[in-house]
Amino acid sequence: MKQHSISFVNAGHGIWTAIITQTNIRIHIIVGSLVIFLSSYLHITLDQVIDLILTISVVLVAEMVNTSLEFLSDAVTLEHNLNIKYAKDVAAGAVLISAIFAAIIGLTIFLPKLI
Repeated sequence: MKQHSISFVNAGHGIWTAIITQTNIRIHIIVGSLVIFLSSYLHITLDQVIDLILTISVVLVAEMVNTSLEFLSDAVTLEHNLNIKYAKDVAAGAVLISAIFAAIIGLTIFLPKLI
């Protein structure tokens, strides 16, 4: 049981590290919070709220995986390495794809309420 407690503490530390060191994480959290607030204001259905929460979570997870890859890559070497560049670019691309699809899902849910 103690090992599980340590794992939760480490995970919490990782989340906090991402929040305090990464501007993009903070932006995603702010935007996600605004989306949830807007969904309550516009009386979005529970299923749609769940869809939005899952979508926001995917973006945050993608950003955190990208951040961890950045930290790990920088720990290996700060010198230019083409494979590390590719890895960082692919991870950043994953964040971009998740954010684009999050925007599409958000627009699909919110536009009918706003028009």
